[in-house]
Formats: sequence, C-alpha cells, structure tokens
Amino acid sequence: MQTFLDLIKQRRSIRAYEARPIAREDLELCVEAARYAPSTCNAQPWKFIAVDDANTKTAMSKHVFSGFYNMNSFAKEAAAFVAVVSERTKFPAWLAGKFRSTDFRHIDIGIACAHIVLQAQELGIGTCVLGWFNEKKFKKILSVHPLKKIELVIALGYPKDAQLHEKALKDKKETVSFNKY
Repeated sequence: MQTFLDLIKQRRSIRAYEARPIAREDLELCVEAARYAPSTCNAQPWKFIAVDDANTKTAMSKHVFSGFYNMNSFAKEAAAFVAVVSERTKFPAWLAGKFRSTDFRHIDIGIACAHIVLQAQELGIGTCVLGWFNEKKFKKILSVHPLKKIELVIALGYPKDAQLHEKALKDKKETVSFNKY
C-alpha cells in the first residue's frame, strides 16, 4: 500500500505528455480535491476552470504558450488544463493579511494546487504548474473578466516517460530545524 509520503516523493513536474485524453471523471476528481483544500477563514478565494475541450486547447496552444511565452510550449501537448483564478476573500482573511503583510489568497491557492497535482499523481496523471503564460489571451479564450487574475495554470497529461528521476533536494539541515532557527 502506497503511503502519502510515497505519493509526494513520486510527483514531478511533467513536460512531455502522451497523446491520450484524460477522462472527464478524473479531471473532475482533481478539481474536487482542490475544492476541499483549507483556506484562510474558509474564504475559498478561487475559481478553477478545467479545460479539456479540443478547440479551446488549440486556441491556447496558438496564443497562450507561444511567442514570448514559448518557454512553456511543451504544455501544448497536455491533455487538459486547470486555470486558477483568484477571487475576493472574506473580510477577516483580508484584514489578517493586511496586518501580516501577506496576501493569504496566494497561500490558499498554492495549497489548492497541491491538492490538484497530488490527486492527479494518484491517478497516474502528470502535471506541471505554470506561472508563465499570456494571461491577457488566456482570459479572452476562457471568458475571464479583464479585472480578474489567472494566478496559475496546471497542465495535465499522461507522462511520456514513466521513469522516476532522482529529485534534487537541499540537505535536510538547510531546510528543517526544531525549536529554533
């Protein structure tokens, strides 16, 4: 039986995908996992837009991941995407953020995205979280209001290379301590 830590250790950013669609039920399961992510004051400051329509993906490939943004052109091969749009937060979460100089929406969205990629990993679906894309074109394609912000896009697909490569991590002493810095 696989443990949660085993699942985490297997997860990688995938940049080459098989030409195989993802079942709608599996994509729904990934965004459902995100809906259950914890958030500051239960604000749930997000909207997830799952994209699996061929025409929409073609438009994205042509406009969202090309030109100045072609560093992520590999995403054109992905079977599906989840765009994460930040939404207004509840007043207590906003106020706490002002006192702490922290926009808790970003933390909450990060946690929700972790839920998506780990759920996908459990299903054998590879993911890559992208922050570099043509947001203006993406908003137009997905009918997102110009004043909203698409924070991240997650590319999903079945990995071409199933071989697990060693993950380069800093030494534990550099990143973990107990009871003092």
